[in-house]
Amino acid sequence: MLTMNKIRVGVVGVGHLGSLHAKIYRELENCSLAAVCDIDKTRLDETSQSLNVRGYANYEELFTQVDAVSVAVPTGLHYKIAYDFLKHNIHTLVEKPFTPNLKEADSLIRLAEKFKLILQVGHIERFNSAFAATLAIINNPKFIECHRLSPFPNRSLEVGAVLDIMIHDIDIILGLVNSKIKKIESVGVNVLTQFEDIANSRITFKNGCVANLTASRVSDEIMRKIRIFQEDTYISLDYKEAKACVYKKTGLTITKEDLPIEKEQPLKKELESFLACVLEHKEPLVSGRIAREALKVALEIQNQIWRK
Repeated sequence: MLTMNKIRVGVVGVGHLGSLHAKIYRELENCSLAAVCDIDKTRLDETSQSLNVRGYANYEELFTQVDAVSVAVPTGLHYKIAYDFLKHNIHTLVEKPFTPNLKEADSLIRLAEKFKLILQVGHIERFNSAFAATLAIINNPKFIECHRLSPFPNRSLEVGAVLDIMIHDIDIILGLVNSKIKKIESVGVNVLTQFEDIANSRITFKNGCVANLTASRVSDEIMRKIRIFQEDTYISLDYKEAKACVYKKTGLTITKEDLPIEKEQPLKKELESFLACVLEHKEPLVSGRIAREALKVALEIQNQIWRK
């Protein structure tokens, strides 16, 4: 195991999500929040003062201040900033979506592997307690249905609904279905932005499993649910409420069981896992290579929609 004093961490981009990263790092015992960075002076001053941490407008000033960093800036800036930190031998967590294209993702993966650095991507649902509680039950799914709906966010508008929100479910499904993809069919429309705000995709796998995904960022309600159907079993999972139940067929009877779930903060678990990977130099749950697979599928879905 790698031994060191507290890991010095930094956060680049302290908007909605980045500020949450900074607050959680401030509370964790095995790290010290060394610096935060943002080009928005008002936002930077507010975060640095509230957390009593040094703030910088130029992320390059963090190179000598930190051992690990969270990059929570707009997607188009992920590659350059993550690349520069990796080049300076700094372990890096990049928020999703990983990068806007596969070329940039591959470049970051190669660089991290060259310098033997941790490169993790922020697919937070992997750390949802309800999802973790169902993993032991899920076995050879035959049909998966995902709904991820939310009101208009007024942020993350540099990408469409596929890269913004559907990519969470793409990542989860690829982790659950042990098969190559046979076919992808997708539709979507733009409503309030130049990108798709509503999207639906049907993914057929070579083993026969079918996944139907719907994502919307122009809905009245917030919904983050996944339903998984397999032989004699149906699993219903609510990410938002951190609840899961299992319906099982026994003879002619169907029984329902609510799974016991210890509710935990997914982002806190994600950052704790990142730090553990840095300390123990172990593979992240969502490494750059795993995130690349979700990105590849998301880009295909996005491109199908845009071509139409």
